[in-house]
Amino acid sequence: MSESTPTLHRWTRTEYDRMVDTGVFQPGVRLELLAGEIIEMGPQKSLPVVAADLIGEALRSGFGTGFYVRGQKPLTLDDDSEPEPDIAVVKGHIRDYTDHHPSNAVLVVEVADTTLSYDRLNKAAVYARNAIPEYWILNLRDRRLEVCRGPVRGAYAERILFTAGETISPLSAPELRIEIAALLP
Repeated sequence: MSESTPTLHRWTRTEYDRMVDTGVFQPGVRLELLAGEIIEMGPQKSLPVVAADLIGEALRSGFGTGFYVRGQKPLTLDDDSEPEPDIAVVKGHIRDYTDHHPSNAVLVVEVADTTLSYDRLNKAAVYARNAIPEYWILNLRDRRLEVCRGPVRGAYAERILFTAGETISPLSAPELRIEIAALLP
């Protein structure tokens, strides 16, 4: 008798959305679809929430008309990923997304304390694979900003670390200068 290896079922975004729409999941459960896997997100702790709010505030003040800064809302990236990043800067305005979620972003930001490895590996791969030009990880453990740029074949070509005494300018808003210390709670 030969052995077989169990296979993991990869969910499509269509299947995932249908399950959400039909109430398969408990109300209030925070989920996202990433690379075909349904991920249950942990409870929102106060420190990462404050950090995400600080980032959103800093980005809203510098991105002008034609951009919408979204907090913890879905991005429909590809057939098997619908993540809910802490912050996403998308082209357009709020009302542009009444019938659908955005399918791309100019900047995505994740706030990481307990999810740092997951954000560096899994999320970075999905964002790079979907040509998100800039991905930031606010690393609360080490109190620095990890900036990934230049997606090439499912990985970012450039990774730069910024500390509290430095500033950063997003690629899509080069005139905006954000102090890293202002992003840290």
